[in-house]
Amino acid sequence: MNRAIFSLCAFFFWVGTGTLPAFAQETLKTSQGQELLTPKGIPNLLFFVQRDPNTNTIVYELNLNSKGVLNEEEPIKIYWLRYADGGGKQELNFIQRKFAYGLHVKKLSAEKFELKFVSYSKRTLYLQKGPDGKWHVYAAIQQKPSVLDRVFVRIEGGTLWVPNVVYAEFKGRESATGKEIVERFKP
Repeated sequence: MNRAIFSLCAFFFWVGTGTLPAFAQETLKTSQGQELLTPKGIPNLLFFVQRDPNTNTIVYELNLNSKGVLNEEEPIKIYWLRYADGGGKQELNFIQRKFAYGLHVKKLSAEKFELKFVSYSKRTLYLQKGPDGKWHVYAAIQQKPSVLDRVFVRIEGGTLWVPNVVYAEFKGRESATGKEIVERFKP
């Protein structure tokens, strides 16, 4: 069941091709050679999710109130950067929030939250303050505590509702060393 829902998540990346948006300042190349735009200039960016061949990106941003205090009821804002439509922001629709890109959030303490993708609950993430005093999303990448920067989903074929997810990739920085770390896995 989780694989089917994760595949549904990947389906929503299927729409669109891109033009240069306001939020992208550099690109990343996929293993297939496609260039994907990297969100920049988002002050509270935690991590983002992409898939090829779609240029649209899902952004996970820290949700602070006007006084700079974390909204504990909804600590992360999730939205599209619609590169295919000029780079504007767009809220997720109901299906995307509840079955694809949304997060299950569980408050563990005043400064730590457990996060799980609604579409794939086998990998647990944590929102918490780091040694630098800033909020980060942490994940085990190659079984090492790491700050999560990017999730990439590779899809080849499949059907409209169940695309063939070839792999997912977590990219981040090891907590202990700050070195870049990447892990690919088959969901």
